Amino acid sequence: MIKSKKPILILQFRPESEVSESEFKAFLKYGKINKDDVVRIRAEYEMPSVNLEKYSAVIIGGGPYNVSDKKKTKTQIKVEEKLFQLMKKIEKRDFPYLGNCYGFGVTALACGGMVSKEKYSEEAGAVTIKLTSEGKRDKILQGVKENFRAFVGHKETCQRLPNGAINLALSKTCPYHMYRLKNNIYAVQFHTELDYEGIVPRIDFYKYHGYFPPEEAENLKEKLAQEKITEPMKILKNFIDIYYKN
Repeated sequence: MIKSKKPILILQFRPESEVSESEFKAFLKYGKINKDDVVRIRAEYEMPSVNLEKYSAVIIGGGPYNVSDKKKTKTQIKVEEKLFQLMKKIEKRDFPYLGNCYGFGVTALACGGMVSKEKYSEEAGAVTIKLTSEGKRDKILQGVKENFRAFVGHKETCQRLPNGAINLALSKTCPYHMYRLKNNIYAVQFHTELDYEGIVPRIDFYKYHGYFPPEEAENLKEKLAQEKITEPMKILKNFIDIYYKN
């Protein structure tokens, strides 16, 4: 049987294979898709050239990189240079795109916003996300509750959105948690794929990366086990339904 639809491109930037695999499986699980629907590229060490004509949409996951880092490895510099080139193509074409966490910072910086660690960082944990008035009307947020819990953990964030971007969601401590650029480009600071099963290995692997006091790792796991995270995954599914399944 010949597939009539172009696949979704999933770009990942996590060097830890266990965490990368967990993230990938979560994208499939909550997007209600399978491996035949996607092309997966692990670009943490080598960012390939991407021909957008081959894909229906692009999804970017999280990772240990921070685009606002003053000191970067040669690998990060090389990866981000090509990634920013891709983002420019996506912006120019208004190509369907969903950037999560690291993808949020990449989108903002590549498209003219300002990203830094100056304000609005959030330690690893769960926060309440609130939709803006524009968010309540946006197609990708239909069926999502006005206020909901989501897993977060970011040292940097957007200090100023790209020109023309529409702010869709915020938290008490971070004014920019989700925005839309043009009609089809979405960036999300929280995670649209992350459940408790997925956050446990991330707590273990990123214990010493500054997202939380390392001695609090086990207490953090116990605390987050009490959270019921359901709404962010609806955003992921809505995106895939709109740009791939419909």
